[in-house]
Amino acid sequence: MKNHLSPSSAPALIPATAPRGSALLYGATLAVALLALPLLSGCADMAGIDSHARMRDPASLGLAAAPSSSADSAVQPQTAVSADWWRSFGDAQLDALITQALQGNPGLQQAAARIARAEAFADTARAAQSPQVNGSLDATRQRYSANGPYPPGQAGAVRSVETARLSGSWELDFFGKHRAALAAALGEAQAARADAEAARLLLASRVAQGYFQLARLQAQRAVAERTLQQRTEMLQLVQRRVQAGLDTQLELRQSEGALPEARQQIEALREQEALARNALGALIADPQTAQTLTPQALAAIHFSETPAAVPADLLGRRPDVAAARWRVEAATQDMGVARAQFYPNVSLTAFVGLASVGLDRFIEAGSREWGVGPALRLPIFDAGRLRANLRGKAADRDAAVESYNAALLEAVRDAADQLASSSSIARQIAEQHQAGESAQAAYGIARRRYEAGLGTYLQVLSAESQVLAQRRLAVDLAARRLDNQVGVMRALGGGYAATPPPTAQAPQAAPTVAAAR
Repeated sequence: MKNHLSPSSAPALIPATAPRGSALLYGATLAVALLALPLLSGCADMAGIDSHARMRDPASLGLAAAPSSSADSAVQPQTAVSADWWRSFGDAQLDALITQALQGNPGLQQAAARIARAEAFADTARAAQSPQVNGSLDATRQRYSANGPYPPGQAGAVRSVETARLSGSWELDFFGKHRAALAAALGEAQAARADAEAARLLLASRVAQGYFQLARLQAQRAVAERTLQQRTEMLQLVQRRVQAGLDTQLELRQSEGALPEARQQIEALREQEALARNALGALIADPQTAQTLTPQALAAIHFSETPAAVPADLLGRRPDVAAARWRVEAATQDMGVARAQFYPNVSLTAFVGLASVGLDRFIEAGSREWGVGPALRLPIFDAGRLRANLRGKAADRDAAVESYNAALLEAVRDAADQLASSSSIARQIAEQHQAGESAQAAYGIARRRYEAGLGTYLQVLSAESQVLAQRRLAVDLAARRLDNQVGVMRALGGGYAATPPPTAQAPQAAPTVAAAR
């Protein structure tokens, strides 16, 4: 709430017992001070100091505008992401992990503390707009100097001095300094909230990706264990053929050497799995749960198709971009505070109370005292301090704008990368499926020819290597597809929605970031 005091309302602050002449003098003084404000404010020298950085808009990034069927399509994009986007995977275990992480992660608790601190600063700035009232009570036992400027009877005597006073002050915000300070503090509070949402989104994304990584490693270990079993069966077959005189010791040694290699791969995957569990345990703040976790098979996790193009409106909803925009708003308001410091400060002060020498006279009517009056303070010469402060605030705003531009560019790149990977992974999965079927058929033929004595063991090993490579690739692509879906959700803001700051430059249309085809 903004406080203003007109000259006509000022005499109401004078107690009824004030002499009429004093009241007239007070009113005249206040009127002169208020009439002098425009003249005094004209002395403020802020020439040549301003912020020069400009916020980027979608058009400057070369983004094409998407056709819209209605005026509201840019406000409510069809590709909006749910705030609990991870539930789209249809995995209750993953839902529980992310919920647990969001409740107990220390990083989010730190973000909550930063929000509380920013809100406290905003409350402090808000309080500066209101009158301040203070009370004081002093009691001093004092001996007065016999050689000092005290009258007879008091000089050399020991007296008690008591003072009880209720004082108030109100700085009138004629030039908007307190309003700008409050707006800056509110901007920082909004930026802190957006930072907390960005941390929340990042944490949920990392938990989901860690979960899928663990599922990938378990699937890869299953492939390696099937490989070990398959090679054990081949060793038994070679041993029988050697005993029958159909193979030599060369084929036997080659078959035996394949087993340690398969066991080494299994052990390496177990190590990676242990590291993945440790990382996941740190994210959810519960290492014990991560050690006993058994994720679903990759094929059982639901996958949703990603959009081919994303409206840039959603990029503006990313919490990291929103936080950068709010910091631009806060920096802009800080410049307003710095400008207001060039102008006079006008305040009203008043006090009422009791004062006496001697406690026995403290509550007598004659011990009453009061005072009221305006105060006007204007910087005359400060050796360039105010201009330097304004230049610093202008530089801070330039830095905030460029930080916003960098965040916007990174958001565009991130979204474009995720969409490009999404379409590419889909094509890779289709090609790999065909390659996997061909490799499996070739391996079956090579093994049957070897068993019939029409092929060599090296041909079997070569065909088997192709099968194993395709199995591993299939697992990796399945995990990458899920990981990419998490990346798309993160790139689209993860369901974050907040009111943009007043200085945010809204796009004229809903541009799109399209996947590379």
